[in-house]
Amino acid sequence: MIEASNVTYRVGKKALFEDVNIKFTEGNCYGLIGANGAGKSTFLKILSGELDTTNGEIIISPGERLSVLEQDHFKYDEFPVLDTVIAGNARLYEVMKEKEAIYAKPDFSDEDGIRASELEGEFAEMNGWEAESDAAALLNGLGVPTELHSILMKDLDGNDKVKVLLARALFGDPDILLLDEPTNHLDLDAIEWLEEFLINFDHTVIVVSHDRYFLNKVCTQTADIDYGKIQLYAGNYDFWYESSQLLIKQMKEANKKKEEKIKELQEFISRFSANASKSKQATSRKRALEKIQLDEIKPSSRKYPYIDFRPDREIGNEVLMVEDLCLNAEDGTPLLDHISFTLGHDDKVAFVGSNEQAKTALFQVLTGEREPDSGSYKWGVTTSQAYFPRDNTKEFNNDYTITEWLMGYSPVKDVTYVRGFLGRMLFPGEDGVKKVKVLSGGEKVRCLLSKMMISGANCLIFDEPTNHLDMESISSLNTGVIKFPGVVLFSCHDHQFTETTANRIMEILPDGTMIDKITTYDEYLANDEMARKRTVYQAQIEDDEN
Repeated sequence: MIEASNVTYRVGKKALFEDVNIKFTEGNCYGLIGANGAGKSTFLKILSGELDTTNGEIIISPGERLSVLEQDHFKYDEFPVLDTVIAGNARLYEVMKEKEAIYAKPDFSDEDGIRASELEGEFAEMNGWEAESDAAALLNGLGVPTELHSILMKDLDGNDKVKVLLARALFGDPDILLLDEPTNHLDLDAIEWLEEFLINFDHTVIVVSHDRYFLNKVCTQTADIDYGKIQLYAGNYDFWYESSQLLIKQMKEANKKKEEKIKELQEFISRFSANASKSKQATSRKRALEKIQLDEIKPSSRKYPYIDFRPDREIGNEVLMVEDLCLNAEDGTPLLDHISFTLGHDDKVAFVGSNEQAKTALFQVLTGEREPDSGSYKWGVTTSQAYFPRDNTKEFNNDYTITEWLMGYSPVKDVTYVRGFLGRMLFPGEDGVKKVKVLSGGEKVRCLLSKMMISGANCLIFDEPTNHLDMESISSLNTGVIKFPGVVLFSCHDHQFTETTANRIMEILPDGTMIDKITTYDEYLANDEMARKRTVYQAQIEDDEN
């Protein structure tokens, strides 16, 4: 159990949290939600002890071990992968290393033997003999292959580092688990594995995530941060949304009835206050009127951008033809191996698969940023494309203000016109003079979406557009893409976004080949699961026959 008791946290004069009282109990997974800037990550840091409270305290049940998903991807660069995971249980790792140091001594003494015996007992109590196999199982489950377990962290790519840090947090069956955006940079298989892990986890989990499907699947309770307070709701994200909307509706209806009663009492008082025979009744109604208090209904601090992609030109029947496209990585590994497909004017295609580099490479080829090794592609004459890159560093490495930056992409060179698009994306007038190079990750994404809207393109290409966005922006983007009357090609780790948007799934396999199915995402996953089960069943039959 972990509890916040009368917790206040101030940044300067501003109170980010004020007298927060909340208890997180064993056996529950809590989804911590709130608008960008509400303080979700800050509250996790307060719970973990990384930040001190201004007032109040954090109480943890005695003897319970707390584990946190760390965000510094370079902190353990000089450590082997397996050691990084095992060290997630600090005491176990300490015992392991002390044992190794004692046994390595050339002059092993009686005192060393006694100490080693003590350590062996403690090691066994913590299931130390299973530590390496348990750590390896976590890594394999998240998609980090066995051959990478013994290399240094600095030799991993960014996505694998994230998986190792997640495995480190999960290792050793912690009593309290704090996870800040655990699905970021995970492929869909790893997310599915993590969902099952958390569903079967018996202790306390507090998770921040912008993935609505993930929260719906794993959370038993929802903690909503709004206006410096935290309100607890039973159930997952969808249940919270329905409950919170119902509560607001009930409060509005109650206020309406109170307002009608106030009006009725005021009319009676006004009509009969001067009437001697009715004076007692008028006085009684005055007292009743004074007792009526309207419920205060604060508007939520959440803000939804308005995302609406309107193509300047209707798309024709010929959209895109790709023939025998091949592209290798720098080390010669095939990213795309004889990829061929034709798009129709109603296609919204989700590109899936564990090879993130291959999906990005395909989008770069189709947008002219990269040349294929062989093969060809041809866009139809009626098409125009807008591209959302996974890495937007180059876009914002300049001294332009937001308005100047977007003006460079606008067909209408008018400040008012451009600021209209920025306003839709929650950039008020004064924000227009901010330099683009100092924007946050979420602000840069909203700028790129403004650029795509102002382009009037009828073919949209998105490479992980939901990264860095809050729940409200993801929901708005989801709606905007569903409503868009053109063609969409995208990769996205947000399950709900993919399921509600795509009518066609293309999976790029590890060998660079591709599976192309006209289906929804959930149907594709169901069929893929059946195929995997058939493969396992066939392998078992072959083993029995042998």
